[in-house]
Amino acid sequence: MPGNIRNNYQQRTLPEADLHANPVVQFRKWLDEAIAEKVNEPTAMVLSTVDDRDRPHGRVVLLKDITDKGFVFFTNYGSDKGKQMAVNRYVSLTFFWAEMERQVRIDGSIRKVSRRISDKYFAGRPCGSRIGAWASPQSEVIDSGKVLTDNFNRYKAEFGENIPRPPYWGGYMVLPYRIEFWQGRPNRLHDRICYLADNRSWNRVRLAP
Repeated sequence: MPGNIRNNYQQRTLPEADLHANPVVQFRKWLDEAIAEKVNEPTAMVLSTVDDRDRPHGRVVLLKDITDKGFVFFTNYGSDKGKQMAVNRYVSLTFFWAEMERQVRIDGSIRKVSRRISDKYFAGRPCGSRIGAWASPQSEVIDSGKVLTDNFNRYKAEFGENIPRPPYWGGYMVLPYRIEFWQGRPNRLHDRICYLADNRSWNRVRLAP
């Protein structure tokens, strides 16, 4: 039974003295460590949104860039998540690196990145992924997988190697106002350090697990 599954986390601790004053810098450090330790899908994150009926939705997307301002990912603007972010700009990101017994939660507001940034990223994607962005009417009901295959072949023939970015596809940046770092500890006495934005600085507090 699921209730009988237990794991007594004990790999690491999270001393506050070891943390950077800027949580974005601290996140980069943790992500670099996750990549170095070959964590499975280290850039995978759960993006949580809320629709116009106040119902939450979550799905896994991939982090594609980190700037001093925020966290960037790309998707179809007309997808379910795109529509939800259009009506409610507040979102949450969750990273879980099980191999390192670590979790990071990021709460923030969303905004689209510039066309230039979206164009640059799209141009660097594999050819098949670029065609796939045209072929998939993301989140819409389709009759079968053949719809996608037919669309893919049609756009492949139409564009060849010169594949433009669809006008309905591009990047978003999450501008954080709260970032929490969680480190698993024995006996469920986990370390939780939370950073809260205060104008242009960050305040840091420790939370009970």
